[in-house]
Amino acid sequence: MRELTIPAGVAMVGASLHGEGPTVVVLGHGAGGTRRSPAMLAVAEAIAGSGRRALLYNFPYTDRGARRPDPPEMLEATTRAVGEFVRAELGARRLVHGGRSMGGRIASQAVAKGASCDGLVFLAYPLHPPGKPEVRRDRHLPDVAAPMLFVQGTRDDFAQWDLLTAVLARLGPRATLHAVEGGDHSFKVRKKDGRTQAAVDAEVHGAVRAWLDERGL
Repeated sequence: MRELTIPAGVAMVGASLHGEGPTVVVLGHGAGGTRRSPAMLAVAEAIAGSGRRALLYNFPYTDRGARRPDPPEMLEATTRAVGEFVRAELGARRLVHGGRSMGGRIASQAVAKGASCDGLVFLAYPLHPPGKPEVRRDRHLPDVAAPMLFVQGTRDDFAQWDLLTAVLARLGPRATLHAVEGGDHSFKVRKKDGRTQAAVDAEVHGAVRAWLDERGL
């Protein structure tokens, strides 16, 4: 693992690079997390173990120690700048954008507006705020031409299941859904589901690697 500092417009953001390989999977963190969140690091190491590189990055507000996310335009510009850095400075032959919750949503918005990528990986896409299914965050998704993987818990209160599956059906073959049975927004399961958290985490990592393999990424 190598620590990096990446120029992102008016700010410099911290990042970590894991593994070796021609594909780089770039992942942004959730609104309340950082690139050093254990779940983010675990995903990065799983990707690195598959002969690819994973790059985890912070958004500027995180590096400033603030709790409130930056405006959407700054978040999207950060994602775009990190992707451009990966292409130009790290020599990535294939670039996959994505992230956890907000990080994935911002990546999709940046790509819908023209940021370059060969695929998108969403770890718990936040389709709407909890308890507000009418406040949808899907209007831009039809503008994403790249293939997309949605790894989603069936109990995720940020994505009512029938709404999510309806959105993905409209996206057609570009969208792949991997359902984590019983998983919440953090892929946590209940004891009554009969699975260990380690098994669930391994399932999530395996789903990401399998999707990348299937698409030659």
